[in-house]
Amino acid sequence: MNIEDIKIKPIVTEEDFEEASQIIEALVDADMIEDEAQRTKALNILEAITVLAIDYEKKHYPMPPLDPIEAIKQRMEMLNLNQKDIARYFGGENRVSEVLNKKRQLTLNMAKKLHKHFGIPAEVLLA
Repeated sequence: MNIEDIKIKPIVTEEDFEEASQIIEALVDADMIEDEAQRTKALNILEAITVLAIDYEKKHYPMPPLDPIEAIKQRMEMLNLNQKDIARYFGGENRVSEVLNKKRQLTLNMAKKLHKHFGIPAEVLLA
């Protein structure tokens, strides 16, 4: 794909999105281009088209909100933690089990602690 032939334009149709995806795929290794001017131009095009593509995706393929309990379980898995490891943020091992099995509601206090200690977005925990 010739960088000079690439035109940056709004992405408003599925066809536009497909074209943008092809350009992104072609430029994904643009940082490896030896000529500095060509590399800079390619990286600028890649950034601009990526921003447009992400915006199109957000509008046309919205992600469903993440379930707070699933978010906690995912973070536990990422950090290789078990229920005992996080019990203090819930008020005990029994409470962790109840919350993770959806037998008890996640409280605001629990959500604050989980957000603070594990970086789970507050808007996910409070959903």
